[in-house]
Amino acid sequence: MRCVRSSRRNLCNRACQSCCFRCQCVPPGTHGNHHLCPCYANLRTHGNRPKCP
Repeated sequence: MRCVRSSRRNLCNRACQSCCFRCQCVPPGTHGNHHLCPCYANLRTHGNRPKCP
């Protein structure tokens, strides 16, 4: 559900599944709501960009 509106759906799904596996939660909706799952919001890539969609 999180990646329904993404233009790069496969990449989004892989990132989301990885984040979900680590954090055991995914914020509701298709965008935002990161405050409901702080672990998900704090994961970063090597370039210090948000890892999770």
